[in-house]
Amino acid sequence: MLDAIELAETYTVVNPEQAVVLLNPLRGQIVSHMRTPVSAAEVGRAMGETPQRINYHLKALEKVGLVRKTGTRQVRNLVEVLYQAIAKTFVLSDALGLEPSAARRMKEDASLSHLIGTSDKLKRDAVKLMEKTEAGETVHSASLSATVRLAGEEARQSFVQEYLEAVRRLTEKYGAGLPEGSSSAAADAPAPEETYQVLVAVYPTIGEGED
Repeated sequence: MLDAIELAETYTVVNPEQAVVLLNPLRGQIVSHMRTPVSAAEVGRAMGETPQRINYHLKALEKVGLVRKTGTRQVRNLVEVLYQAIAKTFVLSDALGLEPSAARRMKEDASLSHLIGTSDKLKRDAVKLMEKTEAGETVHSASLSATVRLAGEEARQSFVQEYLEAVRRLTEKYGAGLPEGSSSAAADAPAPEETYQVLVAVYPTIGEGED
């Protein structure tokens, strides 16, 4: 029996117990795969992890209310339990009053988890769009890859803000808003100049029945 829940766009984490659970980066990756009801086995296959390990972390996420059971499904002679996240994205509240280092780590982990989820979706969508071109359809797309050099925290924060604002202006102009699940993280401590990869892709939306 399947009973999908309606996901919130964003869930602000104000409960310290929930924050501690999300501190584990693997759990951030797990919830990024749970916008629809899925089993531990499905998430494990998507992440290259064993169902047993995924199930352990699902129990921890369920205990603090970040994922919920949505039903069961018969697979051959087994009954799989299905889970779904309560929101598409999770934001750490400043009201938690965590130590700066802990808060920074959680924000960085959440951003990296979003990056992993986005890259997985991009690969899946690219395969489906390539199938369309092989079938003779025309698919319009564009992509950009660039490298930038940023010296220190101030430069990194400035670049991220300008980048997000530029994307916001474009998406608002053409009828959307800041892309769903957009995420960024920045360290508090100063650092020497580093290079950062910038990737942008534009392609037709994949329909629900195709994803």
